[in-house]
Amino acid sequence: MITITYNHIKMKFETSNDVFSPNDIDKGTKAMLSLVELKNCDKILDLGCGYGFVGIYCAKIIRPSNIWMTDIQNEAINLTRKNILLNHVEGVNLIKSDGFKTIDEKDFTLILSNPPYHVNFSIPKHFIEKGFNRLAIGGKMMMVTKRKTWYKNKLISIFGGVIIKEIDEYYVFIAEKRQQKYAKK
Repeated sequence: MITITYNHIKMKFETSNDVFSPNDIDKGTKAMLSLVELKNCDKILDLGCGYGFVGIYCAKIIRPSNIWMTDIQNEAINLTRKNILLNHVEGVNLIKSDGFKTIDEKDFTLILSNPPYHVNFSIPKHFIEKGFNRLAIGGKMMMVTKRKTWYKNKLISIFGGVIIKEIDEYYVFIAEKRQQKYAKK
């Protein structure tokens, strides 16, 4: 069990060594969250939620029913379920899924992810390509990684542009889904 206070919000989490960053929030997640501006009307997806810190933090600020959390690992889902209750944010939508494969929800205003980036790019590729289709117009995907070039190029190819902020040796990518403009004939 760990206690985390972030932005004056105190939370408790049950974790295990089978999930990412089990002893504290990692620096990359802190970097990403430092740029997040939550609004009460947001509809948020914590993509690859681990033990649930990002989604639970967001649910402490806006309505829990506006938060969706997902992970592929059984351990992560079980821990997140416990941590939702432990932090009194019942109403959060928790779904076990391999990326977007079993998520029907769409029109997210914000998708937050700290994807696995120490292996190949198949997971972030899926997250970016499918995430674009699940965002509302004006919705943003925010990702944090230690790698820059591949993510920059992929996000530009899908979203048409990306903002990149370097914080504490991490890159935070912010890509917005915009209305397509069609050329006149």
